[in-house]
Amino acid sequence: MKFLHTSDWHLGAMEGNYSLKEDQQYFIDAICKIAEQEQVDAVFIAGDVYDRSVASAEAISLYDAAMSRLCKKLEKQVLIIAGNHDSAERLSTCGDLLTMAGLHVAGMLEAEPYYVSIGDTDIYLLPWISEEKVRSIYPERKDEIHNLESAYKVVMDVIRQSFDSTKKHIILAHAFITDSETSVSDRAAVIGYAANVSAKVFEGFDYVALGHIHKPQTVSPGVRYCGTPMPLSFGKEESQEKSVTVVDTADMSEKIIPVPQLHRWTTLTGTLSELLDAEVSEEVRTGYVRLQITDAYAGLETMASLEAIYPNVRDYAGKRFDGEDSRISMTQQELEKLEADPETVFVRFCLDNLKEEPDAHQLELFRKAVREAEEELK
Repeated sequence: MKFLHTSDWHLGAMEGNYSLKEDQQYFIDAICKIAEQEQVDAVFIAGDVYDRSVASAEAISLYDAAMSRLCKKLEKQVLIIAGNHDSAERLSTCGDLLTMAGLHVAGMLEAEPYYVSIGDTDIYLLPWISEEKVRSIYPERKDEIHNLESAYKVVMDVIRQSFDSTKKHIILAHAFITDSETSVSDRAAVIGYAANVSAKVFEGFDYVALGHIHKPQTVSPGVRYCGTPMPLSFGKEESQEKSVTVVDTADMSEKIIPVPQLHRWTTLTGTLSELLDAEVSEEVRTGYVRLQITDAYAGLETMASLEAIYPNVRDYAGKRFDGEDSRISMTQQELEKLEADPETVFVRFCLDNLKEEPDAHQLELFRKAVREAEEELK
């Protein structure tokens, strides 16, 4: 059989206050085309289908359309596990009915291994787990569970006991593997590094289809993160080529296929003059941009002039005026909030243009002018 390994769709994710719906629809279209062109038998989503446990209507609509297209129109089997961002209960609702349609969802760990047989392969579905969950499922082995690594060992022992020696064995898992490389958007993975496990817990499997870490990478032979199908943060992800992995179980060959992006993510750093006059490609200019201004305060006027050149600016960082060598970073959302606070706008204007804050007398004059203006508008 052939399968397409993907993960971490994070449907409903936002960049600041901006929806990424169009970008997510774009990568869904790309994945469907790849699945059709490569003639895969199944599509894997190794966790974090949604960005939040209570998914938005927009995110649910994207998911519903994608699953209908893959299962009904393209007639592919789709295998999904819940990640730490998903609501396991919601994702696996109506499981028996979904299975009849070719959509196999493992929301929560069960005592009996959940696997799907396709061709010469048994594919095991292991959702996001915790030590407490494993102890509750296998109380007779709770004394063996001292950390997450030992919890995985217990679960893997049970799964391996069910192996059919005539089949290949694949597992979908959502886990933080030791020594895997993270990105800025891997917030949950890097906090404390307490939830990591070694790749050796998956010994015995022909391929481990991982989700959770956003950078595509092979941790060890046959143990792979396919990564997110689109960037979810600035920084490291700007240089990552997002992809899916197609595996043929006939020879366990892996084919990495790039996923095209609707917008490129780029950080540009320079003086205000340099950023206004920068010679950048159209792909960069019209993509999602983070601007780091080295010589000017990122005020509203500055923002307006830059947006005329970079229509999809998503973040700003500019100079600060409370010390010669100190700096400030303000997101575009913070700047936009200033519009609802005239006094703060006035203070920022003075800093930007006069290089000093207004004194108490100037502030009182400004407040009086605002009150008079508001009275005139009534």
